[in-house]
Amino acid sequence: MQPICKNIGLYEEQIINLQQKVLAEARSSDRNTPDNMKKVKITILKTMLNEDLAKEYGICGLKACPMMKVGDVFYADYAKPEGFCDEAWKAIYQYVFALAHGADKGVFYYGDWIKEPGVAIVSCNDGLRPVIMKLEATDEEAKIEYTPIDR
Repeated sequence: MQPICKNIGLYEEQIINLQQKVLAEARSSDRNTPDNMKKVKITILKTMLNEDLAKEYGICGLKACPMMKVGDVFYADYAKPEGFCDEAWKAIYQYVFALAHGADKGVFYYGDWIKEPGVAIVSCNDGLRPVIMKLEATDEEAKIEYTPIDR
């Protein structure tokens, strides 16, 4: 199946190539991080409840996300931060990965989305109670804090 937009397909291919490079470097004998990998700051900006959809599809008494609170801050690079929602991580990890590897030098998606370099505004994939997050590139070096498995 052809991507809807060639640029999106190219972007996804670039992320996959970066992920493969990082994994290969992580498996090397020294436990240093890949060159220039930085931490990314994740700030919870907003938690929402789509009341009309929750009333129609949600359980009785459904409230906004119980895992994330406005103002919570996490730092990530190649791995999900401790205490961060698994489903939210699945929705945003590509952006974190891109920012950790230098996407802070320009704006995402060819300048037609976010005006500030090194920043992305993203959300989890919960349609009833989405959480909105700000991702920011930092200058803090990332460190691999686990032992990669040799296969």
